[in-house]
Amino acid sequence: MPAISFVRSIFYLVCFVATVSFTVDHQKQEKNKVLIFSKTNGYRHSSIETGIAAIKKLGAANNFDVDATEDSVYLNDVNFKKYKTVIFLSTTGTVLGKSEELALQNFIHNGGGFVGIHAATDCEYEWPWYDKMIGANFLSHPQQQQAKIIVVDNTHASTKHLPATWVRKDEWYNFKNMNPDVKVLLKIDETSYTGGKNGDNHPMAWYQDYEGGRVFYTELGHTEESYSDPFYLQHILGGIQYAIGIK
Repeated sequence: MPAISFVRSIFYLVCFVATVSFTVDHQKQEKNKVLIFSKTNGYRHSSIETGIAAIKKLGAANNFDVDATEDSVYLNDVNFKKYKTVIFLSTTGTVLGKSEELALQNFIHNGGGFVGIHAATDCEYEWPWYDKMIGANFLSHPQQQQAKIIVVDNTHASTKHLPATWVRKDEWYNFKNMNPDVKVLLKIDETSYTGGKNGDNHPMAWYQDYEGGRVFYTELGHTEESYSDPFYLQHILGGIQYAIGIK
């Protein structure tokens, strides 16, 4: 009997080790997953669909899966468990109800990532938590034109590939209610275009650790052409990777 018990113990041990090894290998193979949310209750950018397609290509090339929705009800605690990061892609107006707001807060508090692109600062004006989290509110913009973007921090994944001065054409937002706690990555040179209202301190991209989560925002991305620009695509890829937690 002792010999049989010993053999049985060895058998169970081997099965346990095999199960643990499979679980670890399976977890290693699982891809990170992000959710694009692009609901609009205001101006709708024609670049949204182009942006969704471009981010899905970035995901396929960089080992993360991408889902997309405009259904705010989908933003709930159960569904958020599937994702490492949510991307608000040019959302406008009031796009969330109270339960979705709470679900987004829970997601951030549980270590989730948030990426805001362009008009993500042009929504949820009546929700102070969101305004502080994303870092600013849209105020106004002049006509689209070329301007100089200055790299303030070239150590971040979203900026380390960029030249010190990045000249490009886009729609340049002026901001209000800027959160002084954000870490600025890019700012715009207001002497290089007309219509700027934030002076020398006019950030265009930033990030912050916020209440347990990682938040990245870039003002760039109004135009459809942005989503075929290698510099811009690498910029948002670095922001997504930061929000996911990829070093």
